[in-house]
Amino acid sequence: MYAVIKTGGKQYKVSEGQTLKVEKIAAEEGATIEIDQVLMIADGENITVGAPMVEGGKVTATVKSHGRGKKIEIIKFNRRKHYRKQMGHRQSYTELQITGISAG
Repeated sequence: MYAVIKTGGKQYKVSEGQTLKVEKIAAEEGATIEIDQVLMIADGENITVGAPMVEGGKVTATVKSHGRGKKIEIIKFNRRKHYRKQMGHRQSYTELQITGISAG
């Protein structure tokens, strides 16, 4: 059984027991959260597709940790123009453990 959920402006295919990193969610470590933006639920041959969301669809997850990703270097450079600009960025994330999928 798996589901396609939407969180942080992105879509993820999740199944029970899976661990994934999503955009930062304001929740304590160890807290249980419910994601109700479920786009699709598949249970073997039985597939439910929402329009756009599945009615009553819910995915429960436990917050394992918060962190920051690998640093990304942004460099802008024009040759012979005496122009060089350098920046860095580290994206915050929340690590989730999927505990349950329900179709409602």
